[in-house]
Amino acid sequence: MHRYLAVRPKPGGDGIRLFCFHHAGGGALTFAGWQRRVGPGVSVLPVRLPGRETRRGEERLTDGARLVDELQRDLGTLLDEPHAFYGHSLGALVAYRLAQHRARAGQRPPELLTVAACAAPQLPAPLVKNLLRPELPDEELILALGGQDSIPAPLRSRAGWLGATLATLRADLRLAQSLRSVPVTPLPCPLDAFAGDDDPLVSATEVHAWKHCTATRFRFRTVHGAHFFVRGRDVPRAVGEVLRSETAGPEAARPGAAPHQAGRPT
Repeated sequence: MHRYLAVRPKPGGDGIRLFCFHHAGGGALTFAGWQRRVGPGVSVLPVRLPGRETRRGEERLTDGARLVDELQRDLGTLLDEPHAFYGHSLGALVAYRLAQHRARAGQRPPELLTVAACAAPQLPAPLVKNLLRPELPDEELILALGGQDSIPAPLRSRAGWLGATLATLRADLRLAQSLRSVPVTPLPCPLDAFAGDDDPLVSATEVHAWKHCTATRFRFRTVHGAHFFVRGRDVPRAVGEVLRSETAGPEAARPGAAPHQAGRPT
C-alpha cells in the first residue's frame, strides 16, 4: 500500500505512469478528470501529501528533505519502471527535488518532468516569505494566492474546513521555502514548463528559468489562464501527447491525430 497515492496503481500499468503533485493548499482532487484528458497510454497517479483530504489527520510536513525521503520510500519500487512527473506550483518543487534526489543516488530519473505555475527553484521567492508573516490575516492570504479561485467554493462556505485548509496552506508555504533552500543541479531528463498568460503570482520569465534545471531538452509554453490552469484541459492533453510521442515513438500517437498545441512553445 502506497500512502502517498490517491489511487491504486494497476498491476502491469496502463502505459507510462504519470505521478502528479498538487499545489499548496490543494490535494489529489486537483487532478480529477486528468485520466480522461491525458488520453490513452498514460496512467495518472495523483500524489496526496499528508494533512489534507483522506490524510487530514496526519502531520503536515514542512521539511523538504523529510518529504523527499518519505516519497522515495513510499514510491520507490514504482519509480523503477518508466514514469513521468507533473508538478503544479508547490508540486513542481516537490517533483523536481524528488527527481534530483534519485538522480544523485544513481536511480532512474523520470522520462519527463513537467512543471507549471512555479518560479524556478534557484530564484528568490519574496512572495512566499511575505505570506509566511505570522500576522498576515486569512483574508489577505487568500487574496494574495489568487483570490477566491485558490480555494474551492464548497470549502469556502464551511468554516471548519476553511480553517483547516488555510492551516495546511501555511504549512505548504513553509514546505516550499524549505524546498527552495537546496542548490539546483540540472536533471538528466527532458523538462517541460507551462506558464499561465494571466497568472498574477508567477511570471512567464520566472517559469522560463526552469531551463537551467535540465541538462537535456527544455520546452516552455504559455497557456490561457491564471494560476490554477491545472483544472483546465490544455495542459493534461499536451502532457499526454508528449509522453506518447517521446516515450513510445511517433507510432504511439493516435492515428491521424495532429499534435495539439497548448499555447506557444519556445
